[in-house]
Amino acid sequence: MIHDEHPAIANSLWTATAPTPPERPALEGEVEADVVVVGGGFSGLSAALHAAEAGLSVVVLEAMTPGWGASGRNGGQVNPGLKEDPEAVVARFGEDMGGRFVRLAGDDADYLFALVERLGIDCDPQRGGFVQTALNAAGLGPLRERARQWQALDRPVRAIGRDEIAELLGFDAYAGGVVHETGGTVQPLKLALGLAAAAEAAGARIFARSRATAIEPQGERVVVRTAAGSATGRRALVCLNGYGDGVHDPLRRSVVPVRSVQVATEVLPRNLRDTLMPKGHHASDTQRLTTYFRLSPEGRFVIGGRGRFDDARVGGDQAALRAIACRMIPDLADFAWPYAWGGSVAMTLDHFPHLHLLAPNVLSSGGFNGRGVALTTAMGRVLAEWAGGKPAEALDAPVTPLRPIPFHGLRGIGIWATIQKYRLMDRLGI
Repeated sequence: MIHDEHPAIANSLWTATAPTPPERPALEGEVEADVVVVGGGFSGLSAALHAAEAGLSVVVLEAMTPGWGASGRNGGQVNPGLKEDPEAVVARFGEDMGGRFVRLAGDDADYLFALVERLGIDCDPQRGGFVQTALNAAGLGPLRERARQWQALDRPVRAIGRDEIAELLGFDAYAGGVVHETGGTVQPLKLALGLAAAAEAAGARIFARSRATAIEPQGERVVVRTAAGSATGRRALVCLNGYGDGVHDPLRRSVVPVRSVQVATEVLPRNLRDTLMPKGHHASDTQRLTTYFRLSPEGRFVIGGRGRFDDARVGGDQAALRAIACRMIPDLADFAWPYAWGGSVAMTLDHFPHLHLLAPNVLSSGGFNGRGVALTTAMGRVLAEWAGGKPAEALDAPVTPLRPIPFHGLRGIGIWATIQKYRLMDRLGI
């Protein structure tokens, strides 16, 4: 079970199958470092690792324990690229910056798996490929265009039809889709714990149960305060994503935390799991309310999708996922579903991840829109380069102005209304 979490979203398969992490101390008193990292998820841990390997002294402040938030709860799907297609990225950010951003995102799965191999992280990596599915012809057209744009950049992405997608997934439910050959899967909590251990081995200090309460730039230094102490550095990296309450209110209001829930079966018998995604692929659909699914390393069917904020009603969302899975694969109705969990992902209005200079020596990173396993890890290198003195304009991801979302306090009502609209549109196939 995920510690210190509501029971309705705490029964995580990943927590049950990850090793017990070492106890890490809470921050007490004052410490100093070149770089203070706020947040112990993929972004923060990767940034800490890369900064420490570059010779910088690093302190990480994590409110709970490393990987406690979205990094340890997601589907473990290593999906290359961004929500938007390459040409849209270049149109938004220009040929130079947009091109660098596209390359960063297009190569992020390769980067993650190479990092895992270099560091020897035991996170059950598998590179079967990522399949994006379309229920009908209306959804297939945009996917074919996506494949065309990535192929123009020499990336291994190809469009497939009904017969091939049924062969790759092991059941017939989709009109076609695209395959991103560099994609794969990991056990996400194991990855987070591995990144934490690697960062510490490189010299970073990680403090658990040390929630940041204030970030105070003071000339050429920045002080990050907690309830029992403070960490002072030349630069600070704020990597909170969907778990940013209480430390920087304008940053919190620049993203919308949206609940994602997951369920998993018992270990399936060999004859069934050999027919499901037999070449190791994982998938997500292209409906507005996306569902995503994979097999776990030991052979459980795992499916996830959008949920509600209300923990009292999250059981209904998890039941809906089980029903979707059993409609796609009727044999799954014969098996138990012992795991059900969830967490928050940070969404942005423009669908792009955001880097913001909160002060001349404070850079934030967040809003990965449910595509963060690969991109956050690669972004950690970008953050570490800035912490080491690389100018913001020379980074491989755009640094944009911080713009809090208007009427952010009403986001619950807005999300509920949007979900109802999207459910109807998905049902009608429009």
